[in-house]
Amino acid sequence: MKGRIHSIESCGTVDGPGLRCVIFFQGCLLRCRYCHNPDTWNPKGGQPMDSAEIINKVLRFKPYFKHQGGITLSGGEPLLQPEFAVEILQGCQKAGVHTAIDTSGGVDRRALEKVLPFTDLLLLDIKALDSPLYQWITGKPQEPFALALEYIKASKVPLWLRYVVLPGINDSALHMQKLKKFVQALGNQVEKVELLPYHPLGVHKWQKLNLVYTLGHLNPPTEDATQRLYEEMQQSRIFSTA
Repeated sequence: MKGRIHSIESCGTVDGPGLRCVIFFQGCLLRCRYCHNPDTWNPKGGQPMDSAEIINKVLRFKPYFKHQGGITLSGGEPLLQPEFAVEILQGCQKAGVHTAIDTSGGVDRRALEKVLPFTDLLLLDIKALDSPLYQWITGKPQEPFALALEYIKASKVPLWLRYVVLPGINDSALHMQKLKKFVQALGNQVEKVELLPYHPLGVHKWQKLNLVYTLGHLNPPTEDATQRLYEEMQQSRIFSTA
């Protein structure tokens, strides 16, 4: 089966455990203000690739994965091409390769039903934990994420949660308390939480695409500020910084 791929990173180290082959899918419904890959938004962009071609490419790196590494489907939003994703995940699992998906969760539940049986780890991006802020950040309503979360909870798939820290926007004590409660509600399903410092490294892509970047006034949080947030969350045993 053919799908549309933006790019492939052969030796990723931040998108799941161990060394990862990261497949960046083309297409995304969200329009996150801090997105560093707006060139993945257009579902007709990227390049067509066959699932067998991708599996063969991944398997060439299998000796380097060892017991932790594997493949991560990222994007864009990989769950906009669920049948294509399933073929890749199935092929990798049959070959003994650990599988992970990095998703916003703002997708149709039917896509999750297709891919989660073949997913060893779900990296879930937490855009915001209240509807107005979610809409402001992503340009989309929060309801699809809330519905998807119900199925994700029922699936019991292991989770890594990822939260981009936007100074002065979502890093207050109130926001951190909401995040803590969110994590606690998911219980042991959550293996790790990453507090990802905002960065403007994708601004040049916005400019190239003639898009208006609205967070140019933000400075990335300092290492000390991120560490303080981490310390505030210490009561939630799984918090870590990236």
